[in-house]
Amino acid sequence: QVQLVESGGGLVQPGGSLGLSCAASGINFRFAVMGWYRQALGNQRELVGTVTSGGSINYADSVKGRFTINRDNAKNTVYLQMNSLKSEDSAVYYCNAKLFGVNFWGQGTQVTVSS
Repeated sequence: QVQLVESGGGLVQPGGSLGLSCAASGINFRFAVMGWYRQALGNQRELVGTVTSGGSINYADSVKGRFTINRDNAKNTVYLQMNSLKSEDSAVYYCNAKLFGVNFWGQGTQVTVSS
């Protein structure tokens, strides 16, 4: 079955950086649109960024210029590099794979930005 396993979350101070990884298995990774979403306590899940199979990237306005998403098809892995973190970036971050209209989700990893 499809598995998306996130890693790299944790506690970081405001202005700091953190990198997340998502390893995918059981899916034809190179054809999937891969993305990162986040959900803060009491809020709806929201888009952070996506990267298509062709490498086109889309970011939420709130993270443009600070976050970078990329994928490695050889490793079936998508990454999210987060710089200049703010307290409002605190959330559970979820990896998403979309293939032929079907969404798959990871279990999520907590990112907390606090001094």
